[in-house]
Amino acid sequence: MTAIDPSAHLTAEQIEELGRELDAIRDEVIASRGEKDAAYIRKVISAQRTLELASRGVLLFSRYRPAWLLGTAGLSVAKIMDNMEIGHNILHGQWDWMRDPKIHSTTWEWDHVSPADQWKHSHNELHHTYTNVIGKDNDLGYGIIRVDEDQKWHPVYLGQPLWNFVNACFFEYGIAAYDLELGKNLSKHRRKSPEFRTRARAVGRKIRKQVLKDYVIHPALSGRSFLPTLAATFTANLVRNIWSHSVIMCGHFPEGVQVFERRSIKGETRGQWYLRQMMGSANISGSKAMHFMTGNLSHQIEHHLFPDLPSNRYAEVAVKVRALFEKYELEYVTGPLPKQVFSAWHKVFRLSLPNKKPTLRTQVREREILAA
Repeated sequence: MTAIDPSAHLTAEQIEELGRELDAIRDEVIASRGEKDAAYIRKVISAQRTLELASRGVLLFSRYRPAWLLGTAGLSVAKIMDNMEIGHNILHGQWDWMRDPKIHSTTWEWDHVSPADQWKHSHNELHHTYTNVIGKDNDLGYGIIRVDEDQKWHPVYLGQPLWNFVNACFFEYGIAAYDLELGKNLSKHRRKSPEFRTRARAVGRKIRKQVLKDYVIHPALSGRSFLPTLAATFTANLVRNIWSHSVIMCGHFPEGVQVFERRSIKGETRGQWYLRQMMGSANISGSKAMHFMTGNLSHQIEHHLFPDLPSNRYAEVAVKVRALFEKYELEYVTGPLPKQVFSAWHKVFRLSLPNKKPTLRTQVREREILAA
């Protein structure tokens, strides 16, 4: 864990009591799920599909500037809705309790180049199990960013602000690459693995499908507006990618969010797992509209604690969770979107440079060596 452990004042008994209190919050929401929640997600899906269809209809006339602007804006919002409040949350199994085969984590496929089954493995199984554990959580810096002062600095990190910006612009492709664990599978031996080749072919098929839909079929339907519609679709994807990257950065990377060493989770209890989610996450404050457009990942702390609860319930859960932060004297990291985006990017730039002085952990280790 970075710097001084902000939970060091808690006893083992208090941590387990915290876990029991969080379990009680989760159980209360599960017991109260019902038709109102089901109606919510169905309404959101209907609204998203209507908006996307209407926007693509407007883009048939995209050679006219007003139509291009209106259609592009509508398509951008529709794509954000599909990825954030709908796709991400359905694939988490948040709506599986409805037993609706059309709105289920095992059948849903989203407007994204990463196949749903591969994303569920890297995100649901790995990221949410090993949240902010260096070397275990691929979401933490996506394998291309230095995320902690105690990580050994290398000159390659000087370029991480640029890598992070490029990753933001083409975020869906970055997600597909790390779902494939492309970095560790680049060796000739690993590339020949039947399992990797099967997964790579699946990604290739999904990319072809997305490119064909966005950059061939829909522009072709626009006839004389082919090129403006092509540009509109590219812009909508760019807006969606930068928005989703920013939201996720704000939930995992602002100053005050903790990262953890592998050895720190050995023998981890339920209460300790909950505590790690609380300290390894940050929220975004704002309006209901802002929360909706983030897929309610503005409540990232609550999402990390309860990833399978319906997203429309996170706002009410947040009140109870924040009260527990206060009770156990822990910092609830939150702030408006501009502040959190600045904080996350400031950290990206700060960690791209070598440390100005040895970290506290390094100093402790040096003292231990001298003492020995």
